[in-house]
Amino acid sequence: MIFKGVIFDLDGTLVNSLEDLADSMNIILQSHTFPTHSISDYKQLIGNGIRNLVFKALPEANRTEALIDTCYNLMIDVYRNNLVTKTKPYNGISGLLDELVSRKMKLAVFSNKADEFTRKIVLTLLPEWNFEAIIGLSIEEYKKPNPFVALQISEKFGLKPEEVLYVGDSGVDMQTANNAGMYAVGALWGFRAKEELLSNGAKVLLNNPKDLLEMI
Repeated sequence: MIFKGVIFDLDGTLVNSLEDLADSMNIILQSHTFPTHSISDYKQLIGNGIRNLVFKALPEANRTEALIDTCYNLMIDVYRNNLVTKTKPYNGISGLLDELVSRKMKLAVFSNKADEFTRKIVLTLLPEWNFEAIIGLSIEEYKKPNPFVALQISEKFGLKPEEVLYVGDSGVDMQTANNAGMYAVGALWGFRAKEELLSNGAKVLLNNPKDLLEMI
């Protein structure tokens, strides 16, 4: 198969946002005198949207809908001011994007992060590259692993799903790729282990961003 387009996940794939997310969530937890979590812990908490992050970060005994709503709104406010404090593109991403553009590959970003935040991070940290779509979560129903948005992107590309590589660092990303009929590519430089990627349908695993070029 000749691949003509690439959809990237954002967190753990294009950018390392772990510390900003962890710092912001820990501020909320501290404000409620709840235990905080380590940076390493947050690797397992991130990936299904900020509301889900809040749910998982709160102590089990305190996960009431009212408190989740309160902490979610606080997290949105705190994180909005810390989106790019420590967040940076991973080493090798800029070179990869340059090469993909030179090969006339169609590019997009699809994240479970709130749409506002997804767009701001990409446009702030990756402004040199033309992504045909930058889409985050705006409708809960369409959250990954629902393939609806991924399929919309392939239509915007003018490509069949099987002509699109889907690159992400989590099991949810691999599920999304397979649900959409795209080629699931696991990024090992991200937040999750290879076992999670493989068990959720990764067709291939990449150690470094440049390894993607060998598939095109």
